[in-house]
Amino acid sequence: MKGIVEERAVELGSYIVENQATVRAAAKKFGISKSTVHMDVSQRLRGIHPQLYAQVREVLDVNKAQRHIRGGLATREKYRME
Repeated sequence: MKGIVEERAVELGSYIVENQATVRAAAKKFGISKSTVHMDVSQRLRGIHPQLYAQVREVLDVNKAQRHIRGGLATREKYRME
């Protein structure tokens, strides 16, 4: 079981870096919860693959900085359709 979790953490990290994906997008792609994705890439990946962790951290920091913009655009589209 432990090896499977470690492999998943590396796969998630690679997916996030390659696709500049959000935690939500990665969770949807892999069919797991956002909490699991966050745990895997923020805690498990740090000990397993530090270089990949650093790359994932950069992507997630950018996503965090931009989330208020994406939220505003989604809200605008929601009310534009009505």
